[in-house]
Amino acid sequence: MIAGIVLFCYGLAPLAGALAKRYSWFRFRSRFSELRLHPIMDSRAYWQMEAGRQAGGAQAGGAPMGGAFRFIGELESLSDEPALWVRGEGLLVPVSLKNAETYLLPAQSGEGIPETSDPGEEAPEKIRWEKIAALAEGTKVFVGGKMALQDGRWCFVSTKESPSVVIFYDGPDHSLATKAIWAGRHRGEYFNPITPYALIIGALCLLFVAAAYLPRPAFRPTVLVSVVALFVPLFPLVPPGLLFTVAYRRLTWRSRMLRAYSDLAKLPLRYFAEEGCGRQRRSGPRRKAGDSLLRERRALPNGELYGFACSAKLPPEVHEGKIPMLIPEITELGEGESWHIFGAMRPSDLLPFRPKDPFATFGVLPGNPRSFALRCAAKAYALETVAWLMMLAGIALNVFFLRLVLSVLL
Repeated sequence: MIAGIVLFCYGLAPLAGALAKRYSWFRFRSRFSELRLHPIMDSRAYWQMEAGRQAGGAQAGGAPMGGAFRFIGELESLSDEPALWVRGEGLLVPVSLKNAETYLLPAQSGEGIPETSDPGEEAPEKIRWEKIAALAEGTKVFVGGKMALQDGRWCFVSTKESPSVVIFYDGPDHSLATKAIWAGRHRGEYFNPITPYALIIGALCLLFVAAAYLPRPAFRPTVLVSVVALFVPLFPLVPPGLLFTVAYRRLTWRSRMLRAYSDLAKLPLRYFAEEGCGRQRRSGPRRKAGDSLLRERRALPNGELYGFACSAKLPPEVHEGKIPMLIPEITELGEGESWHIFGAMRPSDLLPFRPKDPFATFGVLPGNPRSFALRCAAKAYALETVAWLMMLAGIALNVFFLRLVLSVLL
């Protein structure tokens, strides 16, 4: 019975909370990555929807839908619905917050990967209406979701199946996608909203067991085990198992880094078909070392051509800071690999440049992006498995020493 209480309250319940927390951040990254591919809501798109509505293009029954869009602007004002008004692209657009997911992204300086060396250290904070009402006018806002006609105006709306995503942020618009994907993960997944309740319930159950058997001298070992089991959550913090906990924290930190690298490498791949970026072609001229070769181009939602070039060496523009390194940690490639430079392209240009679309990835990735992402993900899961084995080994070591001490004292 004691083992069951410890296993459930100190192990399975926090683990379930950790998996739920990880899945929620996975949904955030997936939803944001999906929304950034939709067209930008601007004056042209707005009046096209309006013209379609006047021409009878609205859906029969229910609120007329105008499609999915993304919108960048500044917070203008709030209403009591709850809803907010966002001004940008020459428009003033209402955003219904019913069923919407709202986040506050901590301020970061610069662009690309944030200065913090730990993904999730400054994760976006999911906020409620009370905190939104305290935000200052002029705060930058990203809105992504479906638009519908409400009270004669086009408005961002949410459903349970397709919630809008609202992110309040600071800094350059073109760095929002990278920062959101990098930081959108939980740092300490064991300590989640379920953990405190599970620990309290587990402690109360063990105290109840100890109190129930305390009057019976024959069950003194049961009482002792119950009291010791109360402190199982502290075992990873006690020597000699503490050394294994330090190794666990180091390995999980590296695992988070690799998962973040994998997500960053996938960002530009969303613009290309499966047979496009990251797959070797069966035909065409072979490129020589040092050559730069245009491989793929695709049209962005704003009509801009987006693509990448391959180069065996880093172009001088990278060293000059004109093209950012998306994975600054990696500065050298293996034999036969090439750098992939992503960005907007013109037919006459050899190298990409920064796209006008602020959410289109611009920068250099090491090697084949698809293979790089898969390698990082595989290494991350392997390191995480080893980390948990180290944690369990540390707990087992402390239990062994505790039993040894008790056997000497009793």
